[in-house]
Amino acid sequence: MPNIRESRELPYSAGQMFDLVADVGKYQQFLPWVVATRVKSDSETEMVADMMVGFKALREKFTSKVHKQRPTRILVEYVDGPLSHLENSWHFEPLTETNCRIDFCVDFTFRNSVFEALAGQYLDRAFRKMVGAFETRAHELYGEPV
Repeated sequence: MPNIRESRELPYSAGQMFDLVADVGKYQQFLPWVVATRVKSDSETEMVADMMVGFKALREKFTSKVHKQRPTRILVEYVDGPLSHLENSWHFEPLTETNCRIDFCVDFTFRNSVFEALAGQYLDRAFRKMVGAFETRAHELYGEPV
């Protein structure tokens, strides 16, 4: 069962980073391997969304329920897709008014052992690349750090 944790201090507020991560409908614009997203329902505290991920000829759809506690936490509850297990969380810790620490954790297991084997080879690099894509997106949306 792959488990990835990443922690970074960023020159953006916890609220800014929360808003960026919570904007699931725009993931296909900047996240590698995200082909499409569809937000089925969304409120201040909860969202249900589909995400299509793909690499070359492989395509899989996930449905998740996203629990939001602005501006400190996002927890993702797996609903349906190619996994047998998924836990995903983001924590946003304010350090100053304009800086925060993000902690990202994902833990999952594929139903398909072939996907599990493929994921195991590339997973660490892939998720670090995804966290980096959120950081790059923050630069685009909120400007270069002062």
